[in-house]
Amino acid sequence: MPNSLTIHQLIERLNSGEVTSRQATQAYLDRIQSVDPELNAFISFDAADALSKAEAADQARTDGKKGLLLGVPVAIKDVIAVKGHSLNCASKILGDFVSPYDATVIRKLREVGAVVFGRVNMDEFAMGSSTENSCHGPSRNPWDTEYIPGGSSGGSAVAVTADECTASLGSDTGGSIRQPAALCGCVGLKPTYGRVSRYGLVAFASSLDQIGPFTKDVRDAATMLQVIAGSDERDSTSVPELVPDYSASLTGGVKGLRIGLPKEYQIDGLDREVKEAVNLAVESLAEQGAEIKEISLPHTEYAIATYYIIATAEASANLARFEGVRYGARMGGTNPEEMNRKTRGAGFGEEVKRRIILGTYVLSSGYYDAYYLRAQKVRTLIRQDFMKVFEEVDLIASPTSPTPAFKIGEKVADPLQMYLSDIYTISCNLAGLCGISIPCGFSDNGLPIGLQLLGKPFGEPELLSAAHAYEQSTDWHTRRPKLD
Repeated sequence: MPNSLTIHQLIERLNSGEVTSRQATQAYLDRIQSVDPELNAFISFDAADALSKAEAADQARTDGKKGLLLGVPVAIKDVIAVKGHSLNCASKILGDFVSPYDATVIRKLREVGAVVFGRVNMDEFAMGSSTENSCHGPSRNPWDTEYIPGGSSGGSAVAVTADECTASLGSDTGGSIRQPAALCGCVGLKPTYGRVSRYGLVAFASSLDQIGPFTKDVRDAATMLQVIAGSDERDSTSVPELVPDYSASLTGGVKGLRIGLPKEYQIDGLDREVKEAVNLAVESLAEQGAEIKEISLPHTEYAIATYYIIATAEASANLARFEGVRYGARMGGTNPEEMNRKTRGAGFGEEVKRRIILGTYVLSSGYYDAYYLRAQKVRTLIRQDFMKVFEEVDLIASPTSPTPAFKIGEKVADPLQMYLSDIYTISCNLAGLCGISIPCGFSDNGLPIGLQLLGKPFGEPELLSAAHAYEQSTDWHTRRPKLD
């Protein structure tokens, strides 16, 4: 079936005429109708629009036109602007808001012929690690629907793993691409901060957010990054760094590559099965010629506290614009203050409210220096730790998540335990690094486990090369859940 193919497999069949983009897109739409009522990955999709775009891609191919993703269906997390389509960030407060413009990454996808279709589920405003904080209800792990898919880009990971799209885009503020990729058993790539334009991404924490792809294998991740990477004058945080040929870097292998194992990552909460799977993955890299050495990141213990101060502070500032005046849902009131209070009270979910309150607190008079300013200083120390380590090693390996997926509802009442799910991923965002999660095994009850590799800023070529080398030595990435 076309919907089970990787990007490069689908492109081969499209070029040969074995399948058309319309047929592939229809196969995805049929798949969504079949399995998504149980998975809840998709918030919405416009079948007629998707098929029209697919037919246009088929005609373009007939006319001799080329494009890196010509005719390939790609799903989009509901935090990225797509002109003419709904954009509500899985929140009641945005109601039926429709985006008036395309995000830069969407424009880039269209330029190479991708069929952009569907809005996929997420934690409200990307705040969460389980995709349970959505006004559309939780998404479910395709390997076992009693379990969470990870978050906040849970819908993006589910859609790829369940063969509901060829690839998808998500966003990663503290692990929101890598963690759901690990828990669902697909590939999730978080590019270097500034590598991909954030124009058209609804901001959660502006100094941490980064758009990246979910794919079925590493080769596809390289292709997607090739398309969306590059500087953008509309994003002041976009870095004018030359975009290399990421696909060409996949042949490099790991021989002679130095890979570090942080001793601080051997925590008490690390699940035995996760530890064993990651250790076997590291052994495989060593057998292929990589040099493995222990390293130290001494300020790791402060990462979670630092992240949740900085991220919530920025969230508080960014979400202040959602007040029911200019767009979105609006509740009545006798005066603007009452209307604002009622709108935000009814429009935001509990987790978003929690983070806004915390962020407002750490930014308030008398607490700014004690919390926010101090957190920024610690963030600098965390980044310095990584930069020092990258003088000794080329990449860092670790688990993506300390445990496999947990059951839906298990941690909702305990925010701290939920936050600890991101213990291995948040430092990457604080330091502005690139990172990837790739499948490296399964737990005894059949849930996926992910290996995380971290690279220096703009070190995506080495990162992708190592990830691809490991992937090619295993078959974990080829396994798919049985949903029929």
